[in-house]
Amino acid sequence: MAIRQDLLKDLEERRRKAQSSGGEDKIAQRHAKGLLTARERLDLLFAAGTFQEFGLHVQHATRHFGMEGKELCCDGVVAGTGFVDRRPVAAFSQDFMVSGGSLGRMHAQKICDVMDHAARGGMPLVGFNDSGGARIQEGVESLSGYGQVFNRNVLLSGVVPQVAVICGTCAGGAAYSPALMDFLIMTRQNASMFICGPQVIKAATGQATTMDEIGSAEAHASVSGNIHFVAEDDRHAAALVRELLSYLPSNNMQDPPHRLDADVTLEDDLGLEALLPEAANQAFDVRDVIGRLVDGGRFLEVQAMFAGNIVIGFARVDGIVLGIVANQPMVKAGALDIDAADKAARFIRFCNAFSIPLLTLVDVPGFLPGVFQERHGIIRHGAKMLFAYGAATVPKITVIMRKAYGGAFLAMCSRDMGADLVLAWPTAEIAVMGAEGAVNILHRTELDQAEDRAARAAELAAVYRQEFASPYQSAGRLFIHDVIEPRRTRAAVSLALRTLLSKRETRPPKKHGNIPL
Repeated sequence: MAIRQDLLKDLEERRRKAQSSGGEDKIAQRHAKGLLTARERLDLLFAAGTFQEFGLHVQHATRHFGMEGKELCCDGVVAGTGFVDRRPVAAFSQDFMVSGGSLGRMHAQKICDVMDHAARGGMPLVGFNDSGGARIQEGVESLSGYGQVFNRNVLLSGVVPQVAVICGTCAGGAAYSPALMDFLIMTRQNASMFICGPQVIKAATGQATTMDEIGSAEAHASVSGNIHFVAEDDRHAAALVRELLSYLPSNNMQDPPHRLDADVTLEDDLGLEALLPEAANQAFDVRDVIGRLVDGGRFLEVQAMFAGNIVIGFARVDGIVLGIVANQPMVKAGALDIDAADKAARFIRFCNAFSIPLLTLVDVPGFLPGVFQERHGIIRHGAKMLFAYGAATVPKITVIMRKAYGGAFLAMCSRDMGADLVLAWPTAEIAVMGAEGAVNILHRTELDQAEDRAARAAELAAVYRQEFASPYQSAGRLFIHDVIEPRRTRAAVSLALRTLLSKRETRPPKKHGNIPL
């Protein structure tokens, strides 16, 4: 039976009206500001023609106070599924042109529906956040909607990857759903994220501030550490989402997207040895080392602007996806502090949840000393790294490049903390503390009586390095597996990854551990 043409025209008109959002004038205004519409953002994410929308025909004619008879196109959010690099992905995109993207009952229901679909289908969830917050006119229904979204964020955590894009206003309760997701990307311009804005802070506390100080991408990337990537614009944000997803499995029951047909590297890399400075106390950029270890030098760094004394991110070695955690000698000599411990621990736990092997590059003089660090809980925060590595059951490979002192050595995934393979370069020093500090404690009396204190201290330090801190001392006691030339590192890591991909490790039955938050 042929479908009546008037029914088809009616469907076409309804679809056209729903897809026009606030109308052509509002779309033009957004484009003039360098912003895209909710639908255009999804078009950038998904392969052409693959988006299947949920709830297109929700035209919420609200009866709530002050909004009687006002029609809200799609209730201010576009939701559905599509394909990214031939893999299904669920997504929602809030529409600021419709009631400021505010969240009401149906708005929340559409987001919850696509989150449930992501859980059932085992696919990543991406959210484009552009919302003024709760829809005041709907009262407690809006609060209930947020609660339902937050609860699903928690249920999906560790089941499917969750990525939030802050591409406009993200105010009040709207900020907590992104905060519960795995990775946050924020556009540099036209985006803000905050619980209380400058005016509220001024009224409540008397403190004068600006949105740049508390809610900008710069502030969240470098000061609060709330976001992981800064995008230049909506297009860059969508590209970052696609790049990030290229390293992640669709869900926790699948392996990461390894390229197992890639050849295993066996050749030496002499260029790696040239990166190390001759002086043991001279800094070098660990990113240069990472660039020589990974395929094509391609490294997706996470939280690059926050806690620069530790570097984290995703890469591949001969096709195998892995997460990298590395001390950065260029910042605070690579010492671990509160922010670095938080940054690393969360990343380690994410990799463990999604079966992503971990490579740890060590050059750490210890935990950062200081009154501020002690009073603000370096013990508690440092314990997060110990817990994260100890709890991780994925393949764990550690390479000790230079310094590996004290508890920070353990926190950087020593063999005793569960590393499957620990390798050291001949330049490594593994000890309770550095040679100079140890000599000052162990030989204080002798140094006080020496004619040339500095010369005698240097002699004793050299002996200490040879007899107590040498990597061969640790290798001889099986605290590390081998000492290798730096040039052999990529080949050694590649071979180890291939042998560890089938790793299985069981733990005592329990509901979950209690990480020192």
